Amino acid sequence: MKGYYIMGIYRKITSSLRAKLLTMFVILTCLPLIIVGLVSYNKSYNTVFTNSKSATMMLASQLATNIDNVFTDTKKLLELEKNPNVLRFLFSQTDLNVDAREILQTMSSYRQTYQYDSVLNITMINLYGRGISERKGVFQLNRDSLRNPHFEYLIQHPEAILNIPPDDPSSLEPLDGFQYQNHRIISIVSTVKQRVTHEVIGFIIIDVDDSIVKQFCDNVSIGKSGFFYVADSKGNAIFIPSKATYSTKWPQFKNISSIIESNNKEYVDNTDGKPQFIVTSPSSSTGWHIVGVVPLQEIVEEANSIRQLIIISVLLSIIFAISLHLFVSNRLTRPVRILKNKMQLAASGFLEAKVVLTGTDEIADLGNSFNVMIGKIRMLLDQSIKEQQEIKKSELRALQAQINPHFLYNTLDSILWLAQSEKKDQVVQMVMALSKLFRISLSKGKDWITFDKEIEHLQSYLTIQQMRYRDILEYQIEIDASLHSLLILKMTLQPIVENALYHGLKNKRGRGLIRVTARIDDENTFIIVVEDNGKGITEDRLNQLRNDLMNPHTPQETGNEVSGGFGLHNVHRRIRLYYGESSGVQVESTEGEGTKVTIRIPCEWG
Repeated sequence: MKGYYIMGIYRKITSSLRAKLLTMFVILTCLPLIIVGLVSYNKSYNTVFTNSKSATMMLASQLATNIDNVFTDTKKLLELEKNPNVLRFLFSQTDLNVDAREILQTMSSYRQTYQYDSVLNITMINLYGRGISERKGVFQLNRDSLRNPHFEYLIQHPEAILNIPPDDPSSLEPLDGFQYQNHRIISIVSTVKQRVTHEVIGFIIIDVDDSIVKQFCDNVSIGKSGFFYVADSKGNAIFIPSKATYSTKWPQFKNISSIIESNNKEYVDNTDGKPQFIVTSPSSSTGWHIVGVVPLQEIVEEANSIRQLIIISVLLSIIFAISLHLFVSNRLTRPVRILKNKMQLAASGFLEAKVVLTGTDEIADLGNSFNVMIGKIRMLLDQSIKEQQEIKKSELRALQAQINPHFLYNTLDSILWLAQSEKKDQVVQMVMALSKLFRISLSKGKDWITFDKEIEHLQSYLTIQQMRYRDILEYQIEIDASLHSLLILKMTLQPIVENALYHGLKNKRGRGLIRVTARIDDENTFIIVVEDNGKGITEDRLNQLRNDLMNPHTPQETGNEVSGGFGLHNVHRRIRLYYGESSGVQVESTEGEGTKVTIRIPCEWG
């Protein structure tokens, strides 16, 4: 009896969709939610850690940008090297008081314009030790003072701009003898070059109060105890925030230089036991590096606070999910059964099946989507039938264009006339051209041929026509050999050229020219241009021709065959049927000057 009871329960579970959903949901809900909780915690921890690192790196990058902006703005003073008075003063070895006054006035005007409060002094000095500064005016130095390594470097690299920090061993003492009190300075040094020869004739030195950099380090911090400082390219500290001292165990004394030299902009240092997170950002204007140091625990503190919240959320989610399933499973069963029956009808071929469901839930959306899908299938089937009909019509028109009885009669008549005139070479040439023309036209039933075959077909056609109309027809085909392997619908160019001959050149006085070119544009579109210098098309007929090209019916069907519109419309329609609406034929013409037909198709290589 017990076995029969268990089997009855099993059959009930396996035969009822609602029972299956409930049983599997209860069994499988707990494990996934627990896994989701663990994954969520791991993801949250990684996200918080990543965001904290990103925020720290953004602070370092912003600090570097701020420093760059200050130095870039300050370096505008280097424009003084272009001042004619400065160039004359530095190039000359004699005192020119007028130039000196003009230079000092120019410096003053720069200060008034840009408000350089942090610039303590501007000095310019030539190679002979003669200089001028804001604070002292004109002065003369011992020539040995110019042997500073920075000056020697600039003479070898005249386009460089040096930023010399206060504690640099070879920093520049005030060249004019003026001593700054209670100020540590950053010296920005650049060369002054003669305009014509670009020969170095002197140097310009801008002394800047280092507080403009130090204040950035003081005003920006990381977490509770982290800070930023500025280091040179070797990792040596240049500017230190006020809350940090040399007694602090700084990890930068051990490995900052290796971090700066590598591509890593972040690093976790474990050498002192407590992990320290270090981030660096280069200053492009100065060549220095912004270094941030903060205990790792401070930037991941938020991750630990969400762990308890995730545990509670997972437990509540399990309880809520089971309760919700009891309610939802019953609501889902009936509309799913209806949708299943309609799908079976559609699968059997009855495309008039339609689902009618009430509500706005996912099942109702699925039913609506099913109705839309069935509608689109019907529409696509109708469209496919119409397109196949259009393709068949286009193929029939192409065959009609291929075998033009009038053209064949005229060609054979010309061959007969040449034979009677005993012009054997011309007979052979015309027969060979006619043979190639029809061989490529047939192409073993293929729709696509390579572009070189299409050109060969066109040349055969033009050879025949040129022998018939030798007094009025010249042609040029300028096609790069790299385009020969492109695929193209056969019989694309011949109808266009035929229009150019019969409707452009035939009614023109004197000799006419047909020119065919091709190229590939930046959008990977193959563009073919057929131009003639015939009589052209009037504006009214050109507008009518363009309207006919947009009409799905041919000019013969509408009774509006304008200037050879049938051939153009046939090519245009075939191209759009095979390549899509973005492709086709474009016509431009000026009455009395000629016509230009442009064909655009996607690039397809053979």
